[in-house]
Amino acid sequence: MSYQVLARKWRPKDFGSLVGQEHVVRALRHALDAKRLHHAYLFTGTRGVGKTTLARILAKCLNCETGVTSQPCGKCSTCVEIDAGRFVDLLEVDAATNTKVDEMRQLLETAQYAPTKGRYKVYVIDEVHQLSGHAFNAMLKTLEEPPEHMKFVLATTDPQKIPVTVLSRCLQFNLKQMPPAAIVAHLEHILREEQVPAEPEALALLARAASGSMRDALSLLDQAIAHGAGRLTARSAADMLGAIDRAFLLDLVAALGSGEAAAAVKIADDMQARSLSFDAALGDLAALLLKLALAQTLPATLAEDPERARLAELAAAIDAESLQLYYQIALQGREDLPLAPDEHGGFVMTLLRMLAFRPEGAGERSEPPAAAKRPSPKSEAPKAAGWPELVQQLPVAGAARELARNAELQRREGNAFDLVVPKAKAYLAERGYGEKLKGALEQHLGAAVTVKVSVGEIAGTSTAALEAGERDARRAAAAQSVQSDGFVKDLVNLFDAKVVDSTIKEERK
Repeated sequence: MSYQVLARKWRPKDFGSLVGQEHVVRALRHALDAKRLHHAYLFTGTRGVGKTTLARILAKCLNCETGVTSQPCGKCSTCVEIDAGRFVDLLEVDAATNTKVDEMRQLLETAQYAPTKGRYKVYVIDEVHQLSGHAFNAMLKTLEEPPEHMKFVLATTDPQKIPVTVLSRCLQFNLKQMPPAAIVAHLEHILREEQVPAEPEALALLARAASGSMRDALSLLDQAIAHGAGRLTARSAADMLGAIDRAFLLDLVAALGSGEAAAAVKIADDMQARSLSFDAALGDLAALLLKLALAQTLPATLAEDPERARLAELAAAIDAESLQLYYQIALQGREDLPLAPDEHGGFVMTLLRMLAFRPEGAGERSEPPAAAKRPSPKSEAPKAAGWPELVQQLPVAGAARELARNAELQRREGNAFDLVVPKAKAYLAERGYGEKLKGALEQHLGAAVTVKVSVGEIAGTSTAALEAGERDARRAAAAQSVQSDGFVKDLVNLFDAKVVDSTIKEERK
């Protein structure tokens, strides 16, 4: 028996096996069960999300020998013939190759005749937006007054090109792109049935490469199985796709977060050795940084990611300000890449730019040397300085440091610290970062401490607030200095000019 590609073998044959389009399936089921049948349906969506498959399932529902139903039997001759693509009363037309008015008129002439075998004649017109204007006009008359035995199912990837006179006569359903998690779950099911071993990371790569198309995912799966000689590994899938191994990007973000320039450049060199696209790498890096930024604000976004543990670790280790900066530099670096002497050099310069322009204090997020971590048992515990001063001395990095910088000391009794953070930083109080801060305080003070973190109103005395105030004061002073300069005043008066305060930079000393 000849091999059947997975996209055809696993094509859904009823509503129950269709993945990712529950909103459309629910509406069609209700309409069929209530016998509220429309004469024209329009399915819109990107390639490979199930438009033609839904049309065939609908044709089975309308013509199944058990009657009009939302659950066709799949065994009668009608269902079998529709699945095989040889049912005489189901006509599938590709509008991309049948665009002319004469072809449409010839097609519609046959619509007047009663069905040969089925209950309804079902005309499926794929990529209907490619019909000419005259062809649409020829179809419009039939859509306005269709025969009782006639059903149209139109499918398109570009509904904007369909005349509103046609749209208004159709029941329209918008099919969604498949989320990566749904694609991964479906591929896992298929591989279990096919008894093909696979690594989860490989499926995640295929799901991302499919870009929301289940058909593309199945085609890529076929290709990946062949490439991996009957098994699916992350390495073989990445090689086949020419994709950037996500491990590269995760290690790269970790190196950037800890300020390790040598490690970041080494990763870039390894990527060059594998002839990977640095343009694609910067795009994937920006997507990863976006995911990390979302994880810091909305942790639930990582719930279905196969690598959620590593992503959560990175999101906790890098402050939000640095992530925002890395994201902007990645986007700009991708735009500048064609101007670079070579792609590798442009990529490396982008990484060095991320390291050079990190927010103030980001360099202190690296772990301190081992010697600094061990307080001398004979040394006195530091005096109880103000909280901002104490924060500057703590051996803490990542999100725990952000908690320390944005918290205000509400009360301290001995080594019991009650901290409060503003509502905008509530996530810092909810994720257990207080335990990391507690460990840093114990390490610094050389004694056991307790830390309680709550969310509430603050007075603006946190380290972050004080630093922001100092920056604002320096900017104001710089602006005042510029505006009071005699030469600047002459320019303003001579040219009726205006000093833009936001462009004034304080002098670095």
